[in-house]
Amino acid sequence: MFSLYIHVPFCRRKCPYCDFYSVPAEAAALADYPALLCRHLELTDKEDWSGPVETIFFGGGTPSLLPPAAIAAVLTRTASLFGLSADAEITLEANPGTVTPATLAGYRTAGVNRISLGIQSLQSEQLQRLGRIHSSQDARQAVAWARQAGFDNLSCDLMFALPGQSAAALQQEIGAFLDLDPDHLSCYGLSLEETTPFYHLHRAGGLALPDDELYRQHYLELHETLQGAGFDHYEIANFARPERQCRHNLTYWRRRGYLGIGAGAHSFHQRNWGRRLAVPSDLPAYATALDRGSDPSQEIESFDRLGAMSETLYLGLRTAEGVAEESFRDRFGLGVAAAFPAALRQAGPRLALREGSWRLDLQGWLLFDHLISPFL
Repeated sequence: MFSLYIHVPFCRRKCPYCDFYSVPAEAAALADYPALLCRHLELTDKEDWSGPVETIFFGGGTPSLLPPAAIAAVLTRTASLFGLSADAEITLEANPGTVTPATLAGYRTAGVNRISLGIQSLQSEQLQRLGRIHSSQDARQAVAWARQAGFDNLSCDLMFALPGQSAAALQQEIGAFLDLDPDHLSCYGLSLEETTPFYHLHRAGGLALPDDELYRQHYLELHETLQGAGFDHYEIANFARPERQCRHNLTYWRRRGYLGIGAGAHSFHQRNWGRRLAVPSDLPAYATALDRGSDPSQEIESFDRLGAMSETLYLGLRTAEGVAEESFRDRFGLGVAAAFPAALRQAGPRLALREGSWRLDLQGWLLFDHLISPFL
């Protein structure tokens, strides 16, 4: 069994903070892309990827630019080649400015059973600053349409620590999102990636971001408010109602196998200590390779035992469940304390073995990059 990630690299307009691979959404390229995805699935080595598929995630870019018939075609081909688990979680990311009642109903009929809406903010000024193509009304309407279409597993993205965002504005923002009654919230602080316009604007002095202390206050406010509203804080940036964690993303954090198809997609294979593969972020080259009958995926990293131990902790400590000591010992032949004694000392009380698993506390999550670096 494995999970499947499908990258749809098309956007109507690229957001100035985004560094994911995407290209302009031209009609011809959109129309041709589902056949490329199906061809990629057909060329995948079935000995490496033995089904059934447990989770599928259409990410991007903007997957909701593909019509429901295209999503249905890819899901049908996946099922015929690998099989689907009876309870497979199938997620589609959607921009609120690209959906209608008909398309959402079509996605649900096609087999999508989890929708992830990239709302980011419900405040008009912030949406404009972030370069989003939708309005707050579009976002609210998309949620209502998704519910009408039969989606009972709905996630929303929320960005915090935004330029000029006060504590009062954040509290208003959280309340507005809770009014939407989502099942899951992914909450991200605005980060600056070197390839993005926001990074260069910040370097030029044209974009001021909150300092570390304000970021900490916003993060703790999210934690307290969302937990008080019945959400589990199950990963650094993710909150879910009971039984509504994103199973696909848990595959990543548990370091389990997943196949990535589409231009710019990544895969992880568990063979030996693990190896990572990537499809080049180049749509014409992707199409050319498939036309020639070649799997476009290329190995970019192969892990040794130490690297596998480090990455297991790097991924697992992001989650509330942490890293189970017994599983770590069974996999690697020694426990976490024996493998990383110096790193554990540096982590101090922020990282502890509780109920059989190594876990960071909330303050440890705030210091994650600092605390995890000695393990890498």
